This record gives sequence, structure tokens and C-alpha cells, in this order.
Amino acid sequence: MDAVPSLIMTIEDRDDAYLITHALAKDTLSRLREVETEQVAFRKGLVKLGRICGYEIIDGGMGTEYVPVETPLAETTGERVKGMEDVVIVNVLRAATPFVEGLLKAFPRAKQGVISAGRDEDAGMDTDGRFPISIDYVKLPEIGSEDTVIVADPMLATGSTMCAVLGHIVEAADGYEDLFVLSAVSAPDGLVRVGDAFPDADLLTVAIDDRLDDDGFIVPGLGDAGDRAFRTT
Repeated sequence: MDAVPSLIMTIEDRDDAYLITHALAKDTLSRLREVETEQVAFRKGLVKLGRICGYEIIDGGMGTEYVPVETPLAETTGERVKGMEDVVIVNVLRAATPFVEGLLKAFPRAKQGVISAGRDEDAGMDTDGRFPISIDYVKLPEIGSEDTVIVADPMLATGSTMCAVLGHIVEAADGYEDLFVLSAVSAPDGLVRVGDAFPDADLLTVAIDDRLDDDGFIVPGLGDAGDRAFRTT
């Protein structure tokens, strides 16, 4: 007999996305936003945030099943999360690396994929708010109809990179049970673009920020997550 999964209070439906409102997620993101947060604390913060988000996905988006349990004193009925062996986490290099490290604490047996994707900053945004995207490396495990796929990228700005990444995943997959797009901070434009292009994906984010600036960066945002985590410019 299966327990019925449901989105809990710490995941709110905001039409274009599901907002993770767990108090620790919001606290951690606020610390990540601060300009004074230095590299080590920033990277550790992304790991912590990934772990919290992973637990929220389990709690709000995955079902449970009742199982027999024998304690030292008696037989009883327990509950286990369904599908923990059927999780695929896709790391969008490079900013997602510490974020994914945290997710793996929630899903230690997950299969992992890597996609190196980046937007051409020199070309700039076109009139539709998109960037040209280069995909330099793709390594994905087998993805089947029973898998829960989590695509992680801390920043969802214009949605150009995520759309390119999801295109590769959908083409390579032999179906999937669920497809989650997980970000720490998102811009409204990017959520709409990804949602329109991939309507079967559940978009999860800790914050929906105000807007994109003229260069396609999220405002207020938290800066370039990759540069802050790895001390590059």
C-alpha cells in the first residue's frame, strides 16, 4: 500500500514555479547573497542549500510506501521513501558543483550526469532575451521511465542555458518519472521560458527575484555563483 505524496507547506505553488520556503533555506540564501561572504563560506553555503533542497524534494515531491518492520520487541509497519534508488542528478558545470554536493547528501545513491554549458557573454542577449549557448561536454547515465531527474544550477536567469541542457537530457532519456529543475535564485523571465519549453518539468527555486538587468544578470541576485565559489573572475 502506498502513501499519497503531496507538496508540503514549505513548498509553495507560485504558478510558474514551486518556491522552497523552508526557514533554513531562506536563511542560507540570505547569507549567500551578502557581498561580504567569502569563498569558503559561499561554497559551504551552496552545499548546505543543496542538502536542504534535496530533503525538500524528498518530503514534498516523492511518495512513500508502507513496509513491514521487525523491531527488537515486535513486528510493526514503517514507511520508506519510494524511488531513492532511481534518482539521477545532473550537474550543470561549474557553479552547480557545490550545490550538487549537497544534493548528494540527501540522495547518496543517485546516478550522476554532467553537462558543461555556458552562455556567450560577448554575443550578448538578443531581442528575445536569449543568449547563444555552447555545450562543451555531456556525460549522462542511462535515464529510464522510473527515474526522478534533478537538474541543478544555482542561477536560473534568462533560461537559455537550462533550455539547452534540458534539450540534451530529454533527447537522451528513455522517459522519466519526474523531472525537477532546481535553482537557488531565479528570474521571472527564465522561469517562464523554461516552463513554456518544457511544461512537464517541475521548476523549484528558493527565491524568485525582481528582474534581469541589461546584461542578463539576476537582480538583486547573488553575483556570479561560479566565480564566488571558485575565486575566478
